Amino acid sequence: MINAVIALASYGSFGSGALGELFAQWEAAGIFEYALPFLLIFALVFGLLMKLNIFASKDNPNKGVNVLIALAVAFMSLQFNMVSVFFAEIFPRFGVALSIILVILILGGLFMPTNKESNWFMVALAVIVFIIIGVVIYSSLSTFGWGISGTGLSFFWGKYGSVIIFAIIIIAVILITTTKKDKDRPRMSNLLSRALGED
Repeated sequence: MINAVIALASYGSFGSGALGELFAQWEAAGIFEYALPFLLIFALVFGLLMKLNIFASKDNPNKGVNVLIALAVAFMSLQFNMVSVFFAEIFPRFGVALSIILVILILGGLFMPTNKESNWFMVALAVIVFIIIGVVIYSSLSTFGWGISGTGLSFFWGKYGSVIIFAIIIIAVILITTTKKDKDRPRMSNLLSRALGED
């Protein structure tokens, strides 16, 4: 009985199997908490320093200075647990957001205009992507208490949020349906209308 309880307690969030056990060992070794955030911050800082070319001259590229600065920034950013916790919060949400955007692109491909004059789909996609990015960043920062939870704005959104979204949808539908159609403008063409033989 004790062995079963210990096995359940040691069962990681990665599931069973060889790959799940490997990920659990990496998590226990601190790969996800320290090594990967360190490598990511080091690569970003070093890449920016090499691109900006602040400490370089024509004769001396000074890569060593860039490496030292990138190492110092990467090590100091991991001094406290804030970066590791933030990365653990934002990157899983980032993966979910990318999956949502991919599904929108796949399903929206049926309605995406193929003529260049009708670019409403790309505008709508850009708005949706920015909303998803805002939700990901806000939900990741709210783990540090940087959000609006507990404020009057949170109460207002909880009470009237659905009404605001519904009103925005109604206004968008009215604007789309009442816009003046230009007779010289070519008809909107997309994959669905071509499959149905409307073009």
